[in-house]
Amino acid sequence: MSILNLENCKKRKRWPKLHDFSTFCEPDCPISPTGPFRDNIRVFLQQCAEPEDYKVEGMSIWCTLLVIESKNFAVPLYIIEEDVKKSVRPFCDQCRCNGWSHNFVSRRKYHIIIPVDSEWSQKLEDGVCDLQTHLLHGLIHCNGFGHLLCINGKEGGSKYLCGREIMDLWDRICRNLRTRKITVEDVSKKRSMDLRVLYGVAYGHPWFGRWGYKFCHGSFGVTELIYIRAIEILSALELEKIIQDFSDTSQSKSMKQIIQYYRDLSPIQLIKFKDLLCFMLALKCCPCGQKKQSVTATATSKPLINVVFGKKPLVKEKCMKYRNFSSLVGTMDSRWPTRRLQYAADVIVDALKAKKDDKHCEGGMTRQDVRDEARMHIGDTGLLDYVLKSMNNVVVGKYVVRRAVNPKTRILEYSIDELGDGISPVEAKPESEAVPAQPLVPGADVNADVVYIYENVLFNYPESEIFEVATQAILDSKHFVKEWPFRDENDQLLNFTCQVMPNWNDLGAKFYRKVPPGEILVLPLHASVLELKQEAESALRDIYCVLERFVVTEIEHMEDLHDKDLLCEFFESGAEISVKGYGMDINSPLRYEGGPDNWKVKCECGACDDDGERMVECDICEVWQHTRCNGIDDANTVPQLFVCSGCCDSLQPVKAKTHQQFESSDELLMIPAAIGYRAEAAEAFYQGTNPSFPSSLSVQ
Repeated sequence: MSILNLENCKKRKRWPKLHDFSTFCEPDCPISPTGPFRDNIRVFLQQCAEPEDYKVEGMSIWCTLLVIESKNFAVPLYIIEEDVKKSVRPFCDQCRCNGWSHNFVSRRKYHIIIPVDSEWSQKLEDGVCDLQTHLLHGLIHCNGFGHLLCINGKEGGSKYLCGREIMDLWDRICRNLRTRKITVEDVSKKRSMDLRVLYGVAYGHPWFGRWGYKFCHGSFGVTELIYIRAIEILSALELEKIIQDFSDTSQSKSMKQIIQYYRDLSPIQLIKFKDLLCFMLALKCCPCGQKKQSVTATATSKPLINVVFGKKPLVKEKCMKYRNFSSLVGTMDSRWPTRRLQYAADVIVDALKAKKDDKHCEGGMTRQDVRDEARMHIGDTGLLDYVLKSMNNVVVGKYVVRRAVNPKTRILEYSIDELGDGISPVEAKPESEAVPAQPLVPGADVNADVVYIYENVLFNYPESEIFEVATQAILDSKHFVKEWPFRDENDQLLNFTCQVMPNWNDLGAKFYRKVPPGEILVLPLHASVLELKQEAESALRDIYCVLERFVVTEIEHMEDLHDKDLLCEFFESGAEISVKGYGMDINSPLRYEGGPDNWKVKCECGACDDDGERMVECDICEVWQHTRCNGIDDANTVPQLFVCSGCCDSLQPVKAKTHQQFESSDELLMIPAAIGYRAEAAEAFYQGTNPSFPSSLSVQ
């Protein structure tokens, strides 16, 4: 692999500017711009980078080298300027999926890229902006709003930089250039664990929370209150309760040993689940200290974090393979014989099949409903409960049994489907070829212990639906944002936030979306009203496609002022102003970042906007809904003709409403979610009516 060391930097046709990696974009290093992002990025390219002698897809490229002298190599940092009018992708999917569809289309985008190690000495090629293998890829619109698209540490392809070092660099760049808001879609994983779940439960925020990224919006109707409450529920789970609840399961011994081992190892008392996770994650970062504490501990010193962005979350990847119940029985530590377990499974499948064949009944069956039906044939309720715990993505006969949260009621339900395409059961190996499972030794591998705790407590907790629903709510929360507040630090400058207001002609032309955010204007201390109008007009023309010919005619609340009047005599720095004028190209297709289409989203989960998840359009009302909320598996294609439940109800006779049954008080917490996690009706879920959980909410 060719590494860009300091010697072969001299062989480049154009000598890029060199800067220290660890201090690059610190204050005054190398620049300290005071203007808005649109001006700062130009200063950055002029003073901190050199233009390359080639282009990719017609886009200009600049490069600067970030030197790590201790390792004798330099990291190339590329900045690619994309002209939106000449681009094949003028609209921004990230803006659309993060609630910024109403933002006007910016005239320029800036891609900030560090390629993978093996490409440091190579020229960039066409399609570079579409790759997910870069160590760093950020996109920033010229209005200062942007997105972190890709960051990969050592496990993602780098032999020299870890994810934390790259993230520190990205944060310094954003702060130095005065970006306004940056989003990130956190689908990062490590050892099959979703880090937004692991770190959320342990620390109260995702991995990106270390740099100030906070909840932006959730998918499938998840609100910030639901996200916070879900973290509270899982974090506050007491370790003694975990040991007690797992006491009747095959994981009882291993779970108790792991918890007790790390309790004995910890210098402080571990009481709650988050305490255990925090200590294990800290210990995982300090293999040397762990080695001193346990002779069985390994000395692996891999970095804690490697962030790799993918397209699909873990829950979708798990849906493709299923285990045969007959092979699963052999691994179950049960007091019942195999034939009894198999018979109970057959009875449960018959009950589910009867439910599915009933044309007057829709959806699956709750655990209580399945249990009641099966008790007509089996009187041993302990046996039924034991089998029901394992009935998740298992194959019984020619049917596959699934367990999932009903998107309408938010209650776990069982359902079955016949074996077919997309279902591939994992066959059991013959006993002669079976490899005996190695006993779990707590402390021998902290990573393995964390994975064990993660999988069993967060995804396979016995006899509890609330924990599974809480985990799913965190999984459905992957859009985070960091905002850099407006800074008014220089006493010799005036700063204003300028908002464009539509005039009557624009209102008549279907100005149907909310007003985009205002722009930052920076003027001298003794600027006049006329200079403010000129600066506002120049900035708006420079930033947005629809405002290239915009002429400012009026500033609200300044109608009585003359053009020569000084602003400092009437307004304080930091004020918000609104301007009106003419020349807005209201018919331009390059108007909104979300695109020209005004399609409507209204899903049963409560989602009213595009959240980036898979959707399907109703052929009658033309409203988009999630495929998951309509029972369409990700492995299945969307039907050519789709009619939503609302339109189906309008075409059928009115049916009498049935009473909803709840098997325990815990399920009462899920009642508000029956309308899709919506905040106005989810008070019970937020406050926590279960005495096992705290009633107050607090962000860690």
